[in-house]
Amino acid sequence: MIILGLDPGFARLGYGVVKKTGNTIQFHAAGVITTTTRETFPQRLITIRQELRQLIKKFRPDQVGIERLYFFKNVTTAFGVGQAIGVITLTLAEAKLPTTELTPLQIKSILTGYGQASKPQVQKALRLIFRLNRAPKPDDAADGLACAYCAALGSMRPQIKNSK
Repeated sequence: MIILGLDPGFARLGYGVVKKTGNTIQFHAAGVITTTTRETFPQRLITIRQELRQLIKKFRPDQVGIERLYFFKNVTTAFGVGQAIGVITLTLAEAKLPTTELTPLQIKSILTGYGQASKPQVQKALRLIFRLNRAPKPDDAADGLACAYCAALGSMRPQIKNSK
């Protein structure tokens, strides 16, 4: 099973890809989709959609984990990221990919055992888990990989059915 993890943004959309075989989760890829301020905002959204479609075509994920927009101090940035999330969600729905949303608190707790962990702590956990010499760069790529890993762990848990 291939799991794609996404850290939404409109300047940089971080992604990570893991392969889950049984109880083993292996690093497959990590990177970013970037847009520039030279593009109009609608063009940036188009770039995100086109590049995400290419990632889906290249890696053929079975599932996607996406970091949920949780809190922003800058309202303008939050609106832009929210619009990017809309494009991302639409693109994933068109590809008929099951999606799991994860909060930053959940991701940090799963990776480090502490929901307020710093970025360096999360990156160290990723290096240890996947036996990497260094965490993927930039930070958005590492965050995408963290989402993929956490979504893979979630898919390993048995589903509990309500007996009623």
